[in-house]
Amino acid sequence: MQNTGDQPVAEDSLPVYFREQLEEHSRRLRPPPNEDTRWYLGELLTRFCRSENFFAFQDGQRGIRPLALLYGDALQASSDHERCLLLQQLGDMALFLGALFPERFTQKGIQQDYVVGMGGGAYDYLADNARQHRHIFGELASMFSRILELVAAACSKDDPNSDAAVLALYRRWLETGDELLARQLRLLGIPVTETLSIH
Repeated sequence: MQNTGDQPVAEDSLPVYFREQLEEHSRRLRPPPNEDTRWYLGELLTRFCRSENFFAFQDGQRGIRPLALLYGDALQASSDHERCLLLQQLGDMALFLGALFPERFTQKGIQQDYVVGMGGGAYDYLADNARQHRHIFGELASMFSRILELVAAACSKDDPNSDAAVLALYRRWLETGDELLARQLRLLGIPVTETLSIH
């Protein structure tokens, strides 16, 4: 099935769709992430499109495990391999949630620096200790803030440069004061300062 207009994208074409979007939006970054990193991001987005890969069961309920608890799990891991798996989950969740649902954190009073610190720190550990993909984790760690912006842009249905999209982005920034939204506005050439935001 092709993605024409508002028709859904077939599940088997999701990896291709995400890879194309990531490649297109990567051209705006200097330097752009390498092809292996874009492949990893495409696989991550495809995986999290399935709810069973995104939500966890805890105390009989389905929900999203907080980043701090994932970090605690990693600290208590019984082996380095288990720790790496948990930190990869932490990094991936921080990246996915920070890019696509930043309001989830701002509504709880959590600053973007927290998400960047948790996700970037997890990937930084993996860059030194993972069994494979160390170069990918290293790039994700060093570019975490810009990768957040890349994933947000690649998953946006709207043209990020359209007047309506820019206005909606600006309104969201006014409501939340979110630094990620401020950076996206600055990339579009719109100067914003902290004093303009409404907290």
